[in-house]
Formats: sequence, structure tokens, C-alpha cells
Amino acid sequence: MPTTPRIPDHKITGLVGSLRCCQLFTGLSGEDLAAIAEFTVTLKLAKGDYLFREGEPSRGCYLIQSGAVNVHRVNAAGKEQVIHVFRSGESFAEASLASPTGYPAHARASEAGTVLLIPKVPILDLIGRRPDLALRMLGSMSAHLRVLVGMLDDLTLKDVETRLLNWLVKHGRHAPGGVIKLSGTKRELAAELGTSSETFSRTLARLRGEKLITVGARAITVLAAPALAARLRRNLGEL
Repeated sequence: MPTTPRIPDHKITGLVGSLRCCQLFTGLSGEDLAAIAEFTVTLKLAKGDYLFREGEPSRGCYLIQSGAVNVHRVNAAGKEQVIHVFRSGESFAEASLASPTGYPAHARASEAGTVLLIPKVPILDLIGRRPDLALRMLGSMSAHLRVLVGMLDDLTLKDVETRLLNWLVKHGRHAPGGVIKLSGTKRELAAELGTSSETFSRTLARLRGEKLITVGARAITVLAAPALAARLRRNLGEL
């Protein structure tokens, strides 16, 4: 019977380092991560390649080493609605491990890069043998779920300006000098905020015209953080 070639030790070490970045595996030991690395599959993606389409049976969950993946759905009118653009160190499709219905959305590479596939069958087999592992992963998933719920809350804000203000206040709070570096294009950011590029550009221009921000090719600089925060509170009806 043919055997699967063993992954070289240096590659296992590299995979363990990447798996440590995955929210799902934050509570796991180095030994456990090495066991998962043994069956992890490395995928090279060109821009535009699909990892999966909505409704396809789950092959497992994914962790991005480099590049970016756009997870989206397509509505009845054929319009693409971006759920999130995942980047280096982020994981997604974890829920599909326990779902019999397959992937709930499409995933397409918006930048060329490398993605790790943690296959469904071996990871579930490992969890079945190690209940303690399942409990640690469940704790990690709970923290990850709180982050996703926060993202959903941001998308339910009532209008584009409010969503953009919320994004600027949240990201500007931790940006040195108020300079928010964009990890993707403005078109991708518009999609993440649930709006068209045209509406997003008009909203940016309005805030820029009011001297609240400046806009560069790959960054947005917050000039008046208190004024942005006050305007966000007014839009939310908190004043």
C-alpha cells in the first residue's frame, strides 16, 4: 500500500508558526499544532482563483499565510455583497467543520497568495480522539465569534456615512498620528462597508471637504478625531 510522504521537519515548523496565528488554535500546545500541521495542505492562489463556492461540500477551514481572500454572497439580483476580506493571519470557514450543508458563501482570492487548508476529516478525527482539544478550540471559537458579531453590528449601522465614521473612529484610535494604513483597495473597503465605490468616494470627499480627514493612495489620515467621534454619536442618536 502506498504511503503519504512525511512532511519535512522544517516545513512542519513553518506550518506550526502559521497555525499559532489562527484564532481557532490559540489555546493549543506546540505538540498539538505539530499534529495538525502533519495533515495541513498548502494552497497557492492566483488573483481571482476560487477556494470554494456557496453550497459546495466543506473540505475544511482555511488560514491565510499571504495575500487576501474575499468572502462574499451573491443576491437574487446578481449583486455581490462582501462579508469580509480576510488577510494574513486570519482564518475563516471554521463553522463549516460542523455543518452538513456546506459552505454558506463564496471565497475568491482578491490578491495572489498562499492559504492553508485544515482538512475536515482529519481535524474532526483528531477532535474525536481528544475531547480536551475540542474544549480548548471551543473557547477560542467563542472569542472569534465575538469579533464576528462586532463586524456584523458595524454593517447594520443605518447609513454609509455612519458606517464610515464608525470605521474611522475605531481604526483611528490605534493609528500612529491618526494615519490609517489601508491593507487593500478603497473598492474593497467600500465593499466591506456594504456600499458601492461611488457612494463611498462621495462620502470620503464630503468628510475631506470638511477638513475631518485627508485621503492618500494607501492611507486615510484622521485630522479631527473628537469631531469624527461627536458626529458618529449624533448619527447614532446618542446626543
